[in-house]
Amino acid sequence: MSFQTAVVTGAGRGFGRAIAVALVAAGTRVVGIARSEEDLLAVRDEAGDLFTPLAADATDETLAAAVLRDYRPDLLVLNAGATPHMAPVQDQTWETFSRNWHTDTRHVFEWTRAALREPLAPGGVVVSMSSGAALAGSPLSGGYASAKAAVRYLRGYAADEAERAGLGLRFLTLLPQLTPTAGVGSAGVTAYAARQGVARDAFIDSLQPVLTPEQVAKAVLELAADETAGPEHVVGGAGVRPLP
Repeated sequence: MSFQTAVVTGAGRGFGRAIAVALVAAGTRVVGIARSEEDLLAVRDEAGDLFTPLAADATDETLAAAVLRDYRPDLLVLNAGATPHMAPVQDQTWETFSRNWHTDTRHVFEWTRAALREPLAPGGVVVSMSSGAALAGSPLSGGYASAKAAVRYLRGYAADEAERAGLGLRFLTLLPQLTPTAGVGSAGVTAYAARQGVARDAFIDSLQPVLTPEQVAKAVLELAADETAGPEHVVGGAGVRPLP
């Protein structure tokens, strides 16, 4: 299965940038959304004219419906997220603790809702990026793990509603493992190395093989195109593992 048009949120850096570039390389027209226009223009310089930059806040409740109406994508990759405040729970405030609920979870909610209400055309695929932290917890990143766990629940709710309505849509969730090669993971690696009292490089050695953005992009493209793929997969440096 190939895609004509994709929308990728959080497309300016890290996983989102790698996903957008890989989709363009596969011949898909990509609308990339991020807050930073400068980052998006850099992606366009790399990806070429099939990449359309759209500087916007992915959590804006009106944005998702407008983009779906204007571009009619057959693939959504919901990757936007905030870097969590790294501190133990007693050193968090409610504002820092809930940061990822207001960005990661909210934007998945808004775009998932729009995909069901517009809706996407039959055969469309929605890929939401959760995190391995949703399985193991993340004691130094406030509500990050629970925000990413909510992303998993949203996928399940949406899949049920799409089936009830006969929409012919697929909803997938990927759970990338901790990696220093993307912004959120890099902050996490630094914090957890300090918590364990080890050098950052030594902590990274314990994560080998290290997951790269290119591996995440490959997993997104392959799983989205595979109509037989299960709904949830953990993605690590050693490969992709379906969740039961």
